[in-house]
Amino acid sequence: MTFTAPLQQDAIKIMLLGSGELGKEVAIEAQRLGIEVVAVDKYENAPAHLVANRSYAINMQDKEAVVALIEKEKPTFILPEVEAISIEALFEVEAKGFHVIPNAEAVNKTMNRKNIRVFASETLGLTTSKYKFVTTLEGLKKAGEEMGFPCVIKPVMSSSGHGQSIAKTADDIEASWEIAKEARGDASELIVEEFIKFDYEITLLTVRNETGTTFCDAIGHVQQDGDFILSWQPMNMSEVALQKAKDIAKAVTDGLGGRGIFGVEFFVKGEEVYFSELSPRPHDTGMVTLMTQSQSQFALHVRAVLGLPLNYTTYGSGACGAYKAKNENHNPILEIPDTAFTDKSFVRIFGKPESHVGRRMAVSLVLDDNVEVAKSKALEIAASISDS
Repeated sequence: MTFTAPLQQDAIKIMLLGSGELGKEVAIEAQRLGIEVVAVDKYENAPAHLVANRSYAINMQDKEAVVALIEKEKPTFILPEVEAISIEALFEVEAKGFHVIPNAEAVNKTMNRKNIRVFASETLGLTTSKYKFVTTLEGLKKAGEEMGFPCVIKPVMSSSGHGQSIAKTADDIEASWEIAKEARGDASELIVEEFIKFDYEITLLTVRNETGTTFCDAIGHVQQDGDFILSWQPMNMSEVALQKAKDIAKAVTDGLGGRGIFGVEFFVKGEEVYFSELSPRPHDTGMVTLMTQSQSQFALHVRAVLGLPLNYTTYGSGACGAYKAKNENHNPILEIPDTAFTDKSFVRIFGKPESHVGRRMAVSLVLDDNVEVAKSKALEIAASISDS
């Protein structure tokens, strides 16, 4: 096929439903191909708002508001970038002929941990940790006893670790119940998971469209309070485990269908691979690809949406360290030492209009032949940043 860059008045148009730091990079890559970008979020001046052609702040869980905006803008492609979206709106506009990426049913299955876990475990028969769903504190206490301690407790709908906790003993259950209320989405139902004593966890970025399926090198990551603080690529793992992860990722993404990039998460113990979660969009741990690949996960996502070839070149080993705010501020200022900027390192600032303690505000990115050196340097740079 031949890709023809459109004139502005006849542009391909994408609408981002969710305009955080990941959406911002998608918007930049789309505009590099002459694509018109409409960025939508629940608050003004979200990161992708700063680089989009037009921006809106609406309640994305309000079906009527979402449908009305889509019908007004008439985007060529709709890219959901967060979980907290009215799925009913997506089904309705898809039925009217709008193209949801990857598709409304895939978003429905993956925006809710219950849907994707049941789909992966019971429909596809993939290996996962044991799990139970609960809606009451008493149910949570019972599930904790049945699952054994420690166990992982998460809202069925949330992101970036909000509302997630580990109950080490039965005495932690009530605290976990309260923590779950901090979910970015729906905390009315929780998933209680068996704690897998894994050796490491990975994200396998899986890109698919009509041209085929491509896998990026496996990304290792460390999480704290359910949110990543360090990711690196490639992850050193056995060929057997990597192939199992690829087979599982292809099975689940083929089952979901559609175009785009999928961040598929796994726990790995020896050569055993356990499916954990899946996001049908760029993944936060995949920000490391801004440094390690000629086509980052964001560029690959846009290529997949457009039906373009998915090939790319790797530059080498790299790491990404997250900087989380230490203060509460409106229009925060980040102070970054000059030493963070070298021929093999830099900092990417998201431009969020407000900082809250623990909110991710920037990442450090480092390239090095030795991945352990890259990891150490990425953490060192992230630790050198301050906010006020």
